Amino acid sequence: MQDFLGRMVEVFQLELLLQLGLAVLLGGAIGLERELGGKPAGLRTNILICIGSVLYTKLSVSMAGTNADPTRVAAQIVTGVGFIGAGTILHARGAVVGLTSAATIWVVAAIGVALGAGHYPEALGATLLVILVLRGLGRVEAIISRQSTRSHLTVHARPEPAALEDLEALVRRTGLDVERVESRRENVDLVIEYDIRGPKRLHDQVMIAILHHPVVRTVSTGE
Repeated sequence: MQDFLGRMVEVFQLELLLQLGLAVLLGGAIGLERELGGKPAGLRTNILICIGSVLYTKLSVSMAGTNADPTRVAAQIVTGVGFIGAGTILHARGAVVGLTSAATIWVVAAIGVALGAGHYPEALGATLLVILVLRGLGRVEAIISRQSTRSHLTVHARPEPAALEDLEALVRRTGLDVERVESRRENVDLVIEYDIRGPKRLHDQVMIAILHHPVVRTVSTGE
């Protein structure tokens, strides 16, 4: 009996090590894509979430046995990961960024649960699909982005020497095309007007970036 229990423990430990190793590989593959894209939830975050999901799932199954519902812990993983995902979402003046990172964290946790439950092909397949969506659909977005929109921004800033150059460089770094720039003085403010063109989501991002620049007082779209 003791030999049997010893073998069971050994098998359990080997299986857990396998699952944790796969969690590092699969979570790391998705996290690497996020890291290369400069996203808030990168390599370490996705690996840790996947490892944690595996451990919670494995322990819930082993502790529950036949006397309790092992899915209760897995259900709490979804709730806990929701708080982490919420921390990656930023909101400012009506623009929301970080939703893709939050959704990625949510899926990585599901992959960890699948590994902990022993569903290895499903976890691997889900990982490949996530990478395909995150990386492969970028080309589709590039095609869609050609159908770009135009907007007009009016920025009121403090008249510091490098303000005009810094703000124009900030706008261009977002990937938007600057079609026209005009500047003038109004009382104590430097007023800069931009006509910009590009994908709608980049317009939202440039609004957030300009609002956080230390010399900027207000930004309006003229809408």
